[in-house]
Amino acid sequence: MAVSAFTISRLSVVALLLVACSKKEGDGPDTNAASNSRGTDTSAIGATPSAPGTWTDANIFAVLDEANVADSTAGALAATKGTSSAVRDFGKRMTRDHHRLRAQVESLAKKLKTTPAPPPDDNLVSDSQKHMDTLNSTAKGKDFDKAYIDGEVEVHKKVLELTTKAFGQAQSTELKNLIQKAAPVITGHLDLAESIQKNLK
Repeated sequence: MAVSAFTISRLSVVALLLVACSKKEGDGPDTNAASNSRGTDTSAIGATPSAPGTWTDANIFAVLDEANVADSTAGALAATKGTSSAVRDFGKRMTRDHHRLRAQVESLAKKLKTTPAPPPDDNLVSDSQKHMDTLNSTAKGKDFDKAYIDGEVEVHKKVLELTTKAFGQAQSTELKNLIQKAAPVITGHLDLAESIQKNLK
């Protein structure tokens, strides 16, 4: 069955933030709610990545960490500056889920004795800073809510692309497994962000 490049990148990158959104039993609200409306096909995660450049596992750990830090930081701001309850709740969820995922990524890197090192083609930190600058300079209210959610939709699409590449180039089976488990969660984040985005218009 043919799978579009967009679908492949979406499902694969979902793996990246995947564990971030996985939750332990009894650990707050169900983070899997609304996570499967797209019908995640994890078989697409093994597709050949289209992004240029070769990444080592150290590069992948660095990119995963950057993505989790960025989403957690923006979420913390939205949780306090958001006007819409949906935006505030989404921000809290992003902070919680990505903090958890970051801890899992750090734990695996330590276990594998791998020191994260950003790849040469990495622009995630600069892109995230631009997004934070926009959020910090936008007044609280509808404009902030829209800027945050629009950014989250774009960020999660980009993270899906990065995750697809990471899955395709990871050498460690454990790292591949971590990325693959994240897919349904990341898709859930994107679904929810897009749903909120529609309601804010």
